[in-house]
Amino acid sequence: MNTEDFIESIKNAPHADWQAWLEQTLSLFDCVTGTLHTLEPASDELELKAMQGIPDFLLPKMSRIPVGKGMAGIAAERKEAVQVCNLQTDESGVVRPGAKDTKVEGAITAPMLWQGKLFGTLGIAKKDPYEFTTEESEALMGIAAAMALHQLRSAAR
Repeated sequence: MNTEDFIESIKNAPHADWQAWLEQTLSLFDCVTGTLHTLEPASDELELKAMQGIPDFLLPKMSRIPVGKGMAGIAAERKEAVQVCNLQTDESGVVRPGAKDTKVEGAITAPMLWQGKLFGTLGIAKKDPYEFTTEESEALMGIAAAMALHQLRSAAR
């Protein structure tokens, strides 16, 4: 399945299948690890809905993330994709110390946005250092936007 077909399948899905969507995203980008969080507006926190390749001991730290903290929180706050070429050596302050325990390197997190409104975040990572291209970043943003639209439609039902 290509990115465009995947985006259409998300938009037309009768119900959210966060785990399957995350796994398909990882496959499209040849990634091994990923997280998908939705925004809980009442608490302004991101709640983990799906994950792949995250060690169990990190789940308590990743289950709820405040907007503005870590890659997911910063992507949510800035409303733009945030990436690091090597999560293990990053010193930008974007990566939380516990994230290094995932043992991944090239990582990117995209906000799930629809018409400027935040619905969550979608993060993926590779085992090796990697700089995602502009095209890859835009494709991930498109997938994340389709997920946001699905959330908006679900809330309206």
